[in-house]
Amino acid sequence: MEQLLILCVDDEREVLDSVLHDIAPLSPPFTIDGAESVAEARQVIKDFEAQGGKLALILADHIMPDELGIDFLIDLNHASTSESAKKILLTGQAGLHDTIEAINRGGLNYYLAKPWSEEQLLSIIKEKLTDFVIEYCDNPMPFAQVLDGERIFSHVNQHRLDLGN
Repeated sequence: MEQLLILCVDDEREVLDSVLHDIAPLSPPFTIDGAESVAEARQVIKDFEAQGGKLALILADHIMPDELGIDFLIDLNHASTSESAKKILLTGQAGLHDTIEAINRGGLNYYLAKPWSEEQLLSIIKEKLTDFVIEYCDNPMPFAQVLDGERIFSHVNQHRLDLGN
């Protein structure tokens, strides 16, 4: 089974812990990790990829002391190893210009304003991860139990039918 990473980046420890708690039901089969800075997030991704894993989804805060979350998402969107990762901006401070920049250049898949509800966050992440495993995993079935199983089963069935033709 493919090793897939969900990475959350927020410089406020309480927010980071809250996000990690909200998405904990996705582990396993996903590896979930957190970082309090962009530099730490880059190292987490590098280490995970060195072990043969792949970044599946990143959820980043916008305003951080060392580098803006949008700039980080743009960098990830232009890197061959992470361009396919689903990208979510979680913030209470991004303006219209920042949001447009993230969508146009950062490959942003979703913008979520603070505060969020646990159900809303988990639902959005499950939707984006389901998209990811359908698009990029040879066998998305091991992820069906924690994601949108109906969509995954439908995709696998359709793919099997396509191969038979």
